[in-house]
Amino acid sequence: MEIKEKVIAEIKKIYDPEIPVNIYELGLIYDVTVDKENKVYVKMTLTTPNCPVAESLPNEVKNSIKEIKDVNDVTLDLVWDPPWDKSMMSEAAKLELNL
Repeated sequence: MEIKEKVIAEIKKIYDPEIPVNIYELGLIYDVTVDKENKVYVKMTLTTPNCPVAESLPNEVKNSIKEIKDVNDVTLDLVWDPPWDKSMMSEAAKLELNL
């Protein structure tokens, strides 16, 4: 399994505290890149800028990825553009939430 796949699998274990769906299926992860030195770059957003977990959730993601064997470093960018909306959710997440 490639490191990127391991990172995504790890991210899928993290759930938004307000919505019972993992943050990957919610569409909060915009990009995951792994370079040749096994440094991971994650671009993510939150459902709203004043989300109650704005401080803790990015740290939780970063710390979870750091636990993966072979990952040397993690850089996480929290972005607000494009703003998240329900259309970014996977079909599985939409089914889970009856949307």
